[in-house]
Amino acid sequence: MWTRNGYDWSSRYPRIVEAARRHRPDSFVLDGEAVLLGVDGIADFNGLHSRKHDDEVQLYAFDVLMSAGDDVRPLPLHLRKNHLAKMLRRRVDGIILNDFEQGEIGPDLFRHACLMGLEGIVSKHKDQPYRAGRSKHWIKVKNRTSPAMNRPEGMF
Repeated sequence: MWTRNGYDWSSRYPRIVEAARRHRPDSFVLDGEAVLLGVDGIADFNGLHSRKHDDEVQLYAFDVLMSAGDDVRPLPLHLRKNHLAKMLRRRVDGIILNDFEQGEIGPDLFRHACLMGLEGIVSKHKDQPYRAGRSKHWIKVKNRTSPAMNRPEGMF
């Protein structure tokens, strides 16, 4: 399990590593975020960084980059998302498919995310291949009233 900055955090989040070992296909690379859920089901960023609950952290999978040795990054997002949903159809405790919506529901989805106190949403163009790092095809819309706004830039 590697961070975007190249750190091996396999020993830090054993629940995710164990879930990956139980999952099929045998080899895959997912793009996702390690999340500690609070009792309300909302991500607890401070709890995550406290390191007191590392054994409870799960991976919210956003995208699949490699599957069974095949590089799927050139495929459009909507095909990768469908493939990811099929991969994670049989839920393995520790890896969760991050729900995604297709269509023009962004404003309603964002409004509800704000009402729930979430950090915001990320929108991606459905026909684009995977690109690491920032992209003009990825749009972050932050909830300015979220406690996450008090964190240093780059944390969401």
